[in-house]
Parts: sequence; C-alpha cells; structure tokens
Amino acid sequence: MSFTVSTPPPSSPASGRDELVAFARESIARGSKSFAAASKLFDRTTRERVWLLYAWCRKCDDMADGQDHGGAMTEIADPHARLQAIRDLTARALQGEVTGEAAFDCLGIVARECGLTQKMADDVIEGFALDTAGWHPRHEGDLYRYCFHVAGAVGVMMAVVMGASPDDTETLDRACDLGLAFQLANIARDIAEDGRAGRCYIPDDWLAQLDIEPGEHLRPHNRKKLALIGRWLADEAGQYEASARIGAARLPFRARWAVLSAAGIYGDIARKVRAADDHAWDGRIFTSRAEKLQWVARAFQEAWRNDPPAMCRDGLWTRET
Repeated sequence: MSFTVSTPPPSSPASGRDELVAFARESIARGSKSFAAASKLFDRTTRERVWLLYAWCRKCDDMADGQDHGGAMTEIADPHARLQAIRDLTARALQGEVTGEAAFDCLGIVARECGLTQKMADDVIEGFALDTAGWHPRHEGDLYRYCFHVAGAVGVMMAVVMGASPDDTETLDRACDLGLAFQLANIARDIAEDGRAGRCYIPDDWLAQLDIEPGEHLRPHNRKKLALIGRWLADEAGQYEASARIGAARLPFRARWAVLSAAGIYGDIARKVRAADDHAWDGRIFTSRAEKLQWVARAFQEAWRNDPPAMCRDGLWTRET
C-alpha cells in the first residue's frame, strides 16, 4: 500500500486551472449536495481534484441521459453519437489536448496530476454504453457488473485522486465497493423513476423468483413484492458499504473522514428504502441537511478511531470477477 503526496500545481493562464476548478465546484454544488458536503472535508488540493473528476462524470452522465446536472431525463435523438462524443472528448483530454469542453478539460487536468488512465475512464464510459444499448440485467452478477461500470469504477478513480496508488489493488477494490453500495442504493430508491423512463435494473432472476412478469414490477398489485426487492437491494448496499469502510482505513485521515461521511450519508438512502417498505416510492427519498451534519460528526469520530469492524467478504462481487 502506498500513497502519492504532492503539492498543488501552480496555476497558469494557459491551463485555465482556476477557471476549471470554479466550473467543477459549481457542477458538484448543482449535481450532488451529498458529495459537495463531503468534499469540504478534504484538504484543498484533494478537494479541487475531486471536484474536477466529478465534473467529468456529471457531464458524461448528462450527455448520455439528456439531463442537466442529474435532472429529469429527456429523449436523445442519437444516443450512439452522444456516446461516441463522450469517448472522443475523453480520449483527447487524456492525451493532453484542450477540448474546449470544460468538463472534459477538468478530466485532463486531474488525470495529469494524479495518474488516472484511459482504462479507468473506459471502465466508467462502459456504463453509459450499457444504458445506450438498452441493457438489462438477466442475473444478479450482471447487476453488479453494471454497478461497477456506473459507480464502482468511479470509486476507483476517486481513490487515486484521494492519494491511493494506482497499484494498490486492495484499496482500490474497497473503493469500488463503496461505488457499488452507492449504486445499489440509487437503484433501490429510483425503481419507480427508472421504470417511467423505460429502464429496469432489477435482475430477471429476481423478478422470476417473486413471480413478477417482465415490465410489470410497478403494477400496484406487485408493490409488496417490489418492497422485498427494495429490501434485498438495501441489504446488499449495506454489505458493500461495510466492506468499503475497511478500505477507507487505508486512506489519509481527511480523505478517510470524507469517505466515511459520504458512506453514511448515502447509506441512509438504502436504509430509508428498507424502512419505508412498500411506501419507498411514494416520494423521492433523501437525506436532510441535519442528517448530513450528523454523519459528518459521526464520521470524524470513526475516522479518528480508524478501527472499522471486521467482516467476511465471502460471496461478495469483486471487480476481477
């Protein structure tokens, strides 16, 4: 296990780093209040780099889904062209070009500063490709692979930005687990919203197990069964969150504090879905400002003690599966 320690690179008019950091800061403030709150716990250099990486992730997501900072999805006339644009702009940014697209230029800066690779970015982009292809999980393993591409792979990149070595497989695997936990919580919370957009991330074998016909999971008579699926997703999210907490112990203190804060804040979404049972989709579940602050305080104590409970990962998915 090793960490890279570096000082903030000097700003220069040619790179426009300050302007891109300001752009990225606005992007995370608009796109994710939870992550924006957690990012304040980093040191300045790490915080700026997290913002820069987030701006790229947010822009790719918005381009793929026809959104504006995660808002309502709109129909895309040529989704494959959008996907190719994401690939092309990302490749150019990683090759050191100035693309003229702020979010991609943000990626270029943070990649050069931290050693992010094309493979790491490609793993994230594959998630957008799956959505563009109208992909749907047939089996539970398919669900986890999807969660890896849309969130776990982001966790890997974020861990490198926070100081983990790109060669520290164990730490990166646990960072991936946190992404899986986040995405499983997202899927549980957004079952109804995704269904209205024509998407379903519930594996076919789960639906078959509960005798739910494909495309019928949102029918009122299936609500009790859907609540059970929500519980399964929430429980799985909790397992990966617990595993991620073990990995966070390997991060520097302030990064550990931020990660544990985000884990608790986002983990509450899964826990609320579970508690709400068949009312989980009556309205959008979220964590309040007060709840976020409580988790920040609690995470400080956990980060200071740095003794996460041991757990057995047997049976949990890994990115090498």
